[in-house]
Amino acid sequence: MYTEKVIDHFREPHNRGKMENYSAVGKVGNIVCGDVMWLYIKVDKNDAGQDIITDISWETFGCTAAIATSSMVSDIGKGKTIEEAIAVTNQDVASELGGLPPIKMHCSALAADALNEAIYAYLIQEKRSIPEALQKRHDHIAKEMAQLEERYAAFTEKGNSKPRGCE
Repeated sequence: MYTEKVIDHFREPHNRGKMENYSAVGKVGNIVCGDVMWLYIKVDKNDAGQDIITDISWETFGCTAAIATSSMVSDIGKGKTIEEAIAVTNQDVASELGGLPPIKMHCSALAADALNEAIYAYLIQEKRSIPEALQKRHDHIAKEMAQLEERYAAFTEKGNSKPRGCE
């Protein structure tokens, strides 16, 4: 059973859509359920010279929980410094939504991972050092994404309308 807040974020998602003039994008997916998220961030400097996420938007292909967690992580991350945003966890996302069913907790992990991947892409693009914890998360996510892309390669092969095993 979903909380009222999850239903609200699903029905009226915040910050949905592809952002124009974004600073970086994080793309993640879940090999088990097939959910895919793109999270766009706009980064500017504050008066103290810190990198601040001034805007976030997202596009998600997934279930109710995937949409709601994308919406929530966009609310959580907006206005945070890069360092504060890196610290956002799936538990933070789920808690802000009033909880998720255990079988849907992977959606909150996907949302936090999308934020981290966008930050990782931004830091790489800006030729900045990558915090060790962020690098470890990125390496884990990159491995999962490679498996996802390999698994669904049959869908993207030209002229092949059926996945392997569906002949």
